[in-house]
Amino acid sequence: MDIKLFYQLIYIWIALAVVIFFTLLFVSAPYGRFTRANWGLMINNRLGWILMETPSLFTFCYFVFTGTAPINGYVWFFTALWVIHYFHRSFIFPFRIRSKNKKTPLAVVLMAVFFNFVNGFFNGYYLGNFYQINNDYSLSDPQLLVGLVFFMLGMGINLHADQVLINLRKNNTGEYKIPHGGMFRWISSPNYFGELVEWLGFALMVNSLPAFSFFIWTAANLVPRALSNHQWYLEKFHDYPASRKAILPFIL
Repeated sequence: MDIKLFYQLIYIWIALAVVIFFTLLFVSAPYGRFTRANWGLMINNRLGWILMETPSLFTFCYFVFTGTAPINGYVWFFTALWVIHYFHRSFIFPFRIRSKNKKTPLAVVLMAVFFNFVNGFFNGYYLGNFYQINNDYSLSDPQLLVGLVFFMLGMGINLHADQVLINLRKNNTGEYKIPHGGMFRWISSPNYFGELVEWLGFALMVNSLPAFSFFIWTAANLVPRALSNHQWYLEKFHDYPASRKAILPFIL
């Protein structure tokens, strides 16, 4: 595939993200507390997580390692970051969540599989075929350094928020509670905020259209979901902290 066609496909992909963003502002995705049985066949929640996340891990790596360009230090480093994130999401996180008897719609899983396949393809194919930097990896580039800081900070926020939410379900009652600690002091969905920061950092490091399209898609999916979560908390808990925002501290 030549790079002109490749970029045209990504622009179409970004346009679709914009459509999805405005759709999700009015329709809550049937995920987590918003799961609805009328979406058809339901499958085990843990199995759903594994099926959703693994395509991004394997598709990305396949296209990086089968590409025509040499795999230099930059590409190895970016690939390592991607693998660390998606190995955790595919094979560690699903076994840490307390999802006994929880189900998720197969239709939602299949949509996530499609997204992760396309996203893994765009980013892996770019690094495997079009990434042009030939010198060894270095942190001397300020944009690279800032991007790495963002990536690690976002990952840390995401992992901590996930742990807080997991701890709330230690007694397996299935009852929802108000989370506290860390970024929950300021926002209702720090796990989503962490992912936004993480993939913005990745986009800054790679400095490519596919990486920025991933960040745009992350925002298109997570910002509306965070707004829905925030509204749900406000309606369910009369003592919910009034100063909390949905996903951006002090702003949104």
